[in-house]
Amino acid sequence: MSTFRPTDLRCKEAVEIITDYLEGKLSFEDRTRFEQHLVNCPGCVEYLRQIRQTIGAVGRLTEEQIPAVVKEELIDAFRHWRTGHIK
Repeated sequence: MSTFRPTDLRCKEAVEIITDYLEGKLSFEDRTRFEQHLVNCPGCVEYLRQIRQTIGAVGRLTEEQIPAVVKEELIDAFRHWRTGHIK
């Protein structure tokens, strides 16, 4: 028997909203759902830790400092990830 409720958050959705979470852009309801998900999902807790670590390492870069080819590769990778067609 599934315990899934419509208000439950799945990992894929958590990953998609993590930037908004970190930037404080989520509604109170969505932030609460996200944080409740973290209580029971060590994988997403680890992902959040990795994102925070990445931001700490590269967050000081400006867009102008990122080589155009690297920027295009990142955008391409994100597009493929969003569509489920990872190269």
